Amino acid sequence: MRVLVTGGGGFLGSHLVNRLRAEGLDPFVARRRDYDLTVAADAERMYADARPELVIHLAAEVGGIGANRANPGRYWYANLMMGAHVIEQSRLHGVAKTVVLGTICAYPKFAPVPFREDDLWDGYPEETNAPYGVAKKALLVGAQSYREQYGMNAIYLLPVNLYGPQDNFDLESSHVIPALIRKMIDAQERGEREIVLWGDGSPTREFLYVDDCAEGIWLAAKEYDDPDPVNLGTGEEISIRELAELIAELTGYDGEIVWDTTKPNGQPRRKLDVTRAEERFGFRAHTSLREGLQQTIAWYRSSPLAATGA
Repeated sequence: MRVLVTGGGGFLGSHLVNRLRAEGLDPFVARRRDYDLTVAADAERMYADARPELVIHLAAEVGGIGANRANPGRYWYANLMMGAHVIEQSRLHGVAKTVVLGTICAYPKFAPVPFREDDLWDGYPEETNAPYGVAKKALLVGAQSYREQYGMNAIYLLPVNLYGPQDNFDLESSHVIPALIRKMIDAQERGEREIVLWGDGSPTREFLYVDDCAEGIWLAAKEYDDPDPVNLGTGEEISIRELAELIAELTGYDGEIVWDTTKPNGQPRRKLDVTRAEERFGFRAHTSLREGLQQTIAWYRSSPLAATGA
């Protein structure tokens, strides 16, 4: 089977590509340096080169709260256009199945907890990442509309916050787990006794280890063919304050954690109802947060990033 993975050189993409290769597949890995998917001609060229039977669309422009606040227009435009071009080219090329990844940021700011897929449209997303979330949610409409009009087999998955080895540790654009790991390890190495974190630590988040997410995507690609969106997660939440304390324990950081309450908290709570994924295609996450953090910290300590502070 010819498989195209957009964003295949990225964090999640690289883990998914490894998972597909373990199945004996040789996926076509589309990287930004070769195809700018915000440009229709590049998307068309990518499909001509790959000739895919299965498309897994992971390519996205993403970041933490700071990056979302700095790039609302870009994140809205880039994610909307990339997804629209992929869905349209899948239609034009008669692709047998297209897997589109959404985002937990698409849920309403005050969605009932745990987040159920049926609540996706019951409110506006949290403001700091709403442009990104709205753009990705529009791709669900596109996938369902193309299914209705053209008979296209497109499915839509909603992964929760991901983490793991090879994550983005750039403090300007990283998400919370790699940012905390880097800040604490850097502080240790510099002999600093204090780190400053955004907000007050009260929001809760759910985290999915990247290899578990790759497994969920592969199971859905094989087994799931319905129009309904599906959450991918663990169904477990932790406060940012508790997360910081856990990462401090695992990294050995014993300095002070200062909360800058002039900075935004983001969405108050995030916890998914993961029933549908287990019922529809048998997915259940297997990596505990502690185990996944230990592996992520070990990877960062052994990588050139830790040595260079990059």
